[in-house]
Amino acid sequence: MLNFAANLTMMFNEMPFLKRFNAAREANFRGVEFLFPYSYPAPEVGQRIQDNGLTQVLFNLPPGNWDSGERGIGALPGRENEFKENLETALTYAEATGCKTLHAMAGITPPDIPKKQMFDTLVENLIMACEVCASLDITVVLEPLNSEDVPQYFLPHLSDAARVINAVGRENLGLQFDFYHVQIMEGNLLRNFDTYVDQIRHIQISSVQGRHEPDSGEINYPFIFKHINSSTYKGWIGCEYLPRGSTTEGLDWLRKLKQHEYLD
Repeated sequence: MLNFAANLTMMFNEMPFLKRFNAAREANFRGVEFLFPYSYPAPEVGQRIQDNGLTQVLFNLPPGNWDSGERGIGALPGRENEFKENLETALTYAEATGCKTLHAMAGITPPDIPKKQMFDTLVENLIMACEVCASLDITVVLEPLNSEDVPQYFLPHLSDAARVINAVGRENLGLQFDFYHVQIMEGNLLRNFDTYVDQIRHIQISSVQGRHEPDSGEINYPFIFKHINSSTYKGWIGCEYLPRGSTTEGLDWLRKLKQHEYLD
């Protein structure tokens, strides 16, 4: 069976963030994810999860200075202490929400820092993070981000993330496979999915182009969903898309999928 989680950063944004949890439950989602919860107290976010009987599936570690263009600091030399502090902050929210998967963003590649140095920094930071998270039964994930939306991101390809995962060598480090980013950068979606399925710990979906509901564009999602269902992957699928209009009205794609026996 396929389990879909609403991304509350992008979906239900017709209303304030803390009201989106109830909206997701009323739309029959059992799980939610979001980018960052840090503008709200951890107990308050956790209470929304509890009140609505939801599973908190995923969120990101603090990304550095997002407004100035930073997209994570995991691979940035000289900011190891900040990365550790960000991990501690994220774990506070993970405890409050019961979240068991955290995305560590690697960061934008500066022009004056060798990529080998960034690779080594990211590996060391992730070794530390995985050791801390292992005792809490928390998995850390890496997500390749396409170079059109996030130019100069340190991990643009699946192979880049997989190389880091292999170098870290920890069981609780895996891959976040976003079909949107993979299609833009690499295509061959099912071949790539099958190649990396043993490392995949979370999936995300949206249309290409536009990053809207997965019912249009160049990705044949009904075919993709059937393949995922027949695979060894049994985790969550995050709906990280920007609704074309009303979030609820745009959920026709999900209502139609429920006609298929492989959708719970």
